[in-house]
Amino acid sequence: MNNTAVYPGTFDPITSGHRDLVVRTAAMFDRVILAVADSPEKNPLFDLAHRIELAQEVLQDIEHVEIMGFSGLLIDFVRDQNARVILRGLRAVSDFEYEFQLASMNRRLDSNIETVFLTPSERYTFVSASLVKEIARYNGDVSDFVHPVVNQALKDKLNPGR
Repeated sequence: MNNTAVYPGTFDPITSGHRDLVVRTAAMFDRVILAVADSPEKNPLFDLAHRIELAQEVLQDIEHVEIMGFSGLLIDFVRDQNARVILRGLRAVSDFEYEFQLASMNRRLDSNIETVFLTPSERYTFVSASLVKEIARYNGDVSDFVHPVVNQALKDKLNPGR
């Protein structure tokens, strides 16, 4: 059986909470693919290539993890990778309804692919990429929430010359 999990997201930017889930998933699966969604409709701060580059830097020390970009339907990407599991993170109860809807639709599109939910470590339950960007935009300290390379990329992008 193929023991591959796909962890999809925009990862704009990748946070310590994302890394936490990847580390824990890598302990359960033989292969983990961090699938960085192009998501132009979300107007990401960083382009796809830069988000992939940041993820590679942040996750380079974790075995059996691959970082790939994708566009289009997630279910098609998962099939193309011969994976059978989609990993989704749940920070709070408020995430559940949306994630449940996605999981149900993905199951309808391909009943052979399961969605598995993980909660982040308690220290990351409140961390989201959106909050990190907002704090960084106003020169707030996000160093506890992101890898140093991501912290620097945020400073360079949001506050050049500072």
